Amino acid sequence: MWERPPNRLAAAYHALPPQQRNRLLIGLGVSHADFVGRYREPYHALRSYLDELDAAAPPLPSTARIIGAHGPQMTRLAAARSRGVHPYLVDPAHTARARSMPGEGPMLAVERTVIPHTGAEAARARARTMLAPYLRLRNYRSAWLRGGFTAEDLALGGSNRLIDALFAWGSPDRIAARLTEHRQAGADHVAVQVVTDTPGTFARQAWRDLAPEPVTA
Repeated sequence: MWERPPNRLAAAYHALPPQQRNRLLIGLGVSHADFVGRYREPYHALRSYLDELDAAAPPLPSTARIIGAHGPQMTRLAAARSRGVHPYLVDPAHTARARSMPGEGPMLAVERTVIPHTGAEAARARARTMLAPYLRLRNYRSAWLRGGFTAEDLALGGSNRLIDALFAWGSPDRIAARLTEHRQAGADHVAVQVVTDTPGTFARQAWRDLAPEPVTA
């Protein structure tokens, strides 16, 4: 949100043909102080940003936006002022807590990172490589500590407890079972991110391996 003035974002949205706008959700997030030079208190900054989106001519509708949120205050703001909440790198326990805060109305679309390895050592090593940049960010660390993990869980690349909570790894049926945990905890949608041994490549075969496995609530 720091790089997209609200009036320009609303104008760009309305410049799209209606059939494209109807398929689009604008994702909004506060990012991290490590990346934003003019970062300030995120809750009030986002609330002001949403006010400006509402005041734009024409406004960007609340139903066309979704907010990346983790903490209770930000989650409630997202539920009240957007289509819903899109948390990243969370476990099913977080999903259950997030669902209990806004209730059944707003969309809860969680991200689940998948490691297509059946061996625990290889899967956890790949997960730690992916997780390393996030372990340095205050907002994520605060969310995990608030969720019941300890400082020891966040040290040395992440404990097995943290890795196994945040990542789904193993066979396709085991991964499908882990995705189902989020649905059972109240998620309306689970966005599956497949992480392979070659970062930046499209995980076509991994998607095909996962596709036949049903994920149900």
